[in-house]
Amino acid sequence: MHTRILGTNGLEVSALGLGCMGLTHGYGQPVAKEQGISLIRSAVERGVTLFDTAEVYGPFTNEALVGEALAPVRDQVVIATKFGFDIDPEKSLMGGVNSRPDHIRDVVAASLKRLRTDRIDLLYQHRVDPNVPIEDVAGTVKELIAQGKVRYFGLSEAGVHTIRRAHAVHPVTAIQSEYSLWWREPEEKLFSTLEELGIGFVPFSPLGRGFLTGAMDENTTIDRSDFRHGLPRFSAEARKANQALVDTVKSIAAGKVVTPAQIALAWLLAQKPWIVPIPGTTKLHRLDENLGAAEVELSHDDLQEIDGALAAVTVEGARYPEHLQRMVDR
Repeated sequence: MHTRILGTNGLEVSALGLGCMGLTHGYGQPVAKEQGISLIRSAVERGVTLFDTAEVYGPFTNEALVGEALAPVRDQVVIATKFGFDIDPEKSLMGGVNSRPDHIRDVVAASLKRLRTDRIDLLYQHRVDPNVPIEDVAGTVKELIAQGKVRYFGLSEAGVHTIRRAHAVHPVTAIQSEYSLWWREPEEKLFSTLEELGIGFVPFSPLGRGFLTGAMDENTTIDRSDFRHGLPRFSAEARKANQALVDTVKSIAAGKVVTPAQIALAWLLAQKPWIVPIPGTTKLHRLDENLGAAEVELSHDDLQEIDGALAAVTVEGARYPEHLQRMVDR
């Protein structure tokens, strides 16, 4: 597995990380603990060093799973987790955003225990809290870094103004936001700022929450326990309209004798040397397929062909319902 550098402070990680959310949260029933541990350790064996989790995934259970799986190889990997929400520990219910300094400290203390470690390698603010100045958030993380409890600071789904203000207090190592062949807004809104400031980019949902793999269409039933059930882009009508995008990716993949997922990931890797996608999966064969994308080379002509083909496709449906959309790009 090739490696890449996130930020200008030298955080080196595998070119592809593993998004662990889906093992316990978001896509229906959680996998059995043994299956989750086995998958994470298989990723380590294959050269993956960046593992992404968060306290809200579960809640709490995802961090515990990741911590147990990685404990034997802790010094060989980079663990990223997140703070930023109120969670009722008794009922495991998620409330609104909360990035008050005392809350950040409490979350980090609890995350360290669940992750079975003495430091968090990359700590993200999960969503920007409009009620807490980002300078206070960055300052609190800076203190935690000075104490050795955190190594690097990141932001998720933050807007450019927030990024600049946070970076002025303490260097931001990575921004995590959605980015894929069917959601390219970061190219216009973020990339020039990230390049200027020397900040890495970690795309989540790089396979369009599974849609870009071609594994689902308008007739696929999405269970109500699946996060995608409430997303406008995953309505049956939107999936039917967006099938043209998948058909385009499939055609390109066939020409390269690879899979659509590998094209989607290889395309991301080819955009910037400081991009590290974190595809998630619960299946070993999909893990192998995803990691194989790191060996797929797309030439300048290939990239132009892909961009030209995709320019003819209009993606339908918002990526979030309105109440969730209000929480991003702040």
